[in-house]
Amino acid sequence: METLEPPLLALCSPPDSFGALITRFFVANIKSQIKRNKQNVVARDRNKAVKSELRTRTKNAVAAVGTENEEAALRSAIKRIDMAAAKKVIHKNQAANKKSGLMRRINALRSNA
Repeated sequence: METLEPPLLALCSPPDSFGALITRFFVANIKSQIKRNKQNVVARDRNKAVKSELRTRTKNAVAAVGTENEEAALRSAIKRIDMAAAKKVIHKNQAANKKSGLMRRINALRSNA
């Protein structure tokens, strides 16, 4: 069995051949942009947490099919999807698509069980 060597990357070009746009970090000088960057970091972390919770609640609702807490798990998942759409973390059409897909999965599992 022969081993594959990793490809050689950028040996034929100098390290700065892509220009300053890729190799430099740009930091804002304007006070309002510095504040906006901080706000974006906070919002991104909050949105990440909300989207993660959506995935968790959806998985829990699918896993709860056929158990006694099936309806509560489904209600909780749909409520979180609606709240994410209300807070503009996801678009309202995406929320509708997520709810529709969740109901289709759950109905398919119910009919198979």
